[in-house]
Amino acid sequence: MTVSPPISSDSRRVLAGPRRIRPAAVLAVVLVASLAINVETTIVNVALPTLNSELGASTRGLQWIVDAYNLAFAALVLAGGTLGDKFGRRGALIAGLILFAVSSVGAALCTTTESLIGWRLVMGVSAALIYPTTLAIITDTFRDPKQRAIAIGLWGAVTGLGVAIGPILGGALLEAFWWGSLFLALVPIALAAAVAAPLVIPASVADRQSRLDRGGLILSVVMLGALVFTIIEAPEWGWSSAPTLAGFAVALAAAVGFALWERRVADPLIDITLFTNLRFSAASGAVTVAFFALFGFIFLITQFMQLLQGFSPLDTGVRILPVAISIAVGSVLGTRLAVTRIGTKAVVFVGLAMMSASFAWISVIDVGVGYPEMAAQMVLLGGGLGLTTAPATDSIMGVVRPEQAGVGSAVNDATRQVGGTLGVAVIGSIFSTLYIRQLGESQALQALPEPARDIAQDGLAQALTVAAQSPPPMAAAVRESVNEAFLSGLNAGCLTAAAICLAGALFVLAVLPAHPIGEKR
Repeated sequence: MTVSPPISSDSRRVLAGPRRIRPAAVLAVVLVASLAINVETTIVNVALPTLNSELGASTRGLQWIVDAYNLAFAALVLAGGTLGDKFGRRGALIAGLILFAVSSVGAALCTTTESLIGWRLVMGVSAALIYPTTLAIITDTFRDPKQRAIAIGLWGAVTGLGVAIGPILGGALLEAFWWGSLFLALVPIALAAAVAAPLVIPASVADRQSRLDRGGLILSVVMLGALVFTIIEAPEWGWSSAPTLAGFAVALAAAVGFALWERRVADPLIDITLFTNLRFSAASGAVTVAFFALFGFIFLITQFMQLLQGFSPLDTGVRILPVAISIAVGSVLGTRLAVTRIGTKAVVFVGLAMMSASFAWISVIDVGVGYPEMAAQMVLLGGGLGLTTAPATDSIMGVVRPEQAGVGSAVNDATRQVGGTLGVAVIGSIFSTLYIRQLGESQALQALPEPARDIAQDGLAQALTVAAQSPPPMAAAVRESVNEAFLSGLNAGCLTAAAICLAGALFVLAVLPAHPIGEKR
């Protein structure tokens, strides 16, 4: 990759130090760091059946094991981007990588569901420091729009690859070692990036004049925490129960308070006026929708392949590979088409429409579905995701000023993680609600003792264990009821994802500018 044009005098305050910038080396380090934390978002998914049985985690517990990382990531990523801008991006990156390595070791040594959830929260904090910093460093390093688009396209491809490679790596490790190896495997990668960072990434000048927006940070954490917690727990509480309604009320009040606070504070966590720019807000919405659908899908499909179709963790991970390949291809192709050919609006619209079509197609599968059909569905899904997220990310980062790169990156990252977190929470809760309801209405389950029925409703692995332990005349009927209940929840979750992706596509078509304002095509 060629060296970007000379940095302007305004940008000299962002990049400091006499060291000659080597864009390729900088890009390599941030891509490695980005790969590690994105692998972490999905590597645990293939271990859900294992955690279900070995730690006794219920469906809600599994949701929290996945979402604890995503929740902390999403809630703190705005603060992470701001900290990088204020105190130095290289230092924030290194601190995040070291914390990621330490918390990964802690997660590997857990013996209870609760402790694993706790360490996953800490890992999410580290990711909130790392992820916005990587994109901000790319934006600072590559100032030419076409070079920046290529670099962001590669960043998007690595992001997508990390999300999709996670299940493959997780499956291979589970077959060779134990579930804790899923976390230990990422430690050397994080430490290697931490060692290389000070050697190739220039130090940025700290902005010590502005203050950290503690009020905005607290309100954003309350907003996201209350929303995700309520959605995950709603199937147990009841969607119309007082605790559920109170949880949503707290989230809404915190959201309103956050918006009002950010408008009046001198140094806001995020400049909410950025969302008045349609290029920025529509692109952010597209990224949110895309990751909502992806994370919700992976949460359920890994359990479907392992527990209903009987594939090993490694086989499951390999079967998800078409998603990884098509995301990478779509990311690189999407940014090139958006920047040099047909514009951001058309590319992002097509991407979300492809995702909607893929989920509608997946919603009609059953246990006997063949892999060629599933592979085609995943290619459509991954290609759509790549076409959506990489051009949308370039659109977001093209709006912000150089000194706002960290904040702009944090907003982009927040949309990804909020979308992914809500995807697991919402689609997982829709699944859980229908699964529990259908099992409760099953005549085969009604014939079992009440303790057995309660165990079956905790999760798919427990239900299949109950079926296996039932008297021979009843075992087949119980297994069939469990399969039907799971498919009912899976199909409803996929239809939800399809509808949201379609709505996102229509929104993009209506409001996203075709090209950045002022750019010639």
